[in-house]
Amino acid sequence: METLSAASSTLLGYAMAGTTIAAATAAGSWVGRGDEQAAEEAAASAMRHALNLLSLSGRVIVGEAAIPILNVGEAVGAGSGPELDIALEALEGTTLTAKAMPNALAVIAAAPRGCLLQVPDLYMEKLAIGPGFERGVVDLDAGAGENAQRLARAKGVDVRDITACVLDRPRHEKIIAELRAVGARINLIPDGDVAGAISTASPETGIDMYVGQGKAPEGVLAAAALRCVGGQMQARFSFRNEAERFQAQRSGLKDAGRRFELEDLVSGDVIFAATGVTKGALLDGVERRAGGWLTHTMMMSSADGVVRHIRTLTPAPAPTHPPSSAG
Repeated sequence: METLSAASSTLLGYAMAGTTIAAATAAGSWVGRGDEQAAEEAAASAMRHALNLLSLSGRVIVGEAAIPILNVGEAVGAGSGPELDIALEALEGTTLTAKAMPNALAVIAAAPRGCLLQVPDLYMEKLAIGPGFERGVVDLDAGAGENAQRLARAKGVDVRDITACVLDRPRHEKIIAELRAVGARINLIPDGDVAGAISTASPETGIDMYVGQGKAPEGVLAAAALRCVGGQMQARFSFRNEAERFQAQRSGLKDAGRRFELEDLVSGDVIFAATGVTKGALLDGVERRAGGWLTHTMMMSSADGVVRHIRTLTPAPAPTHPPSSAG
């Protein structure tokens, strides 16, 4: 099964949104507390519990790597219902959460079995733009500055009106220099390249292009969101040594050094949901309110292309941190 009806995808989308809401509210208790692992474990535990309540037979294709929860290969769901591949990051932006910085998210994507590419935890070059452009407008093999100029021509604007989102890393010095040389604006972010790539599909963020190197699993999640709205993405593994190339080949990827188009990363119908943990350009963060947590979620499906924004007030989770000994 590679397709989902609009009705079934909407129902499943709301179910997936429930899992990111659970993860985000659990992580909300840890915003600003400086404990990245505790925040990540709380989010992952809550997401797994929510997933296992759903009538589906899922397997994690992209999952957590640093903690023993929701790892690649784990079965999720109640064991009945559609067979799905699941890509997730229960807390994208553990450092952002620990430091109460913007753009931390809880993220999940689901697709019929075999429609999400299983990738090793290696780095990829990534280039993403939003919907509404012909294929070939930008090219991963071109420089960042040239791509900014190409995108500006396609949009009918001056390149100085183009904003590129780039992770603030030393490895991106050349990309930053190329973009500044042509006059493009740059939004440097400390973490969270899933949010950065997805921002290209949301006009309100002001982001036109995402470019740079980031982890491959996050690339699959970003591709899932962009597929839902007709965006574009290109990626290629950036191997630092032969051991990494062998790791990619051993994972089952054929011709691992080639360029991957969005359809290579995500094929068939896909559902995507993300809930804000800390406030960012894409989503508001969780807010403590009387009786619970107010959350802001984005849910979308490639079956209908509709982007739904969901605001919920859910009961606050039980505290997962020790009570203060101050008396």
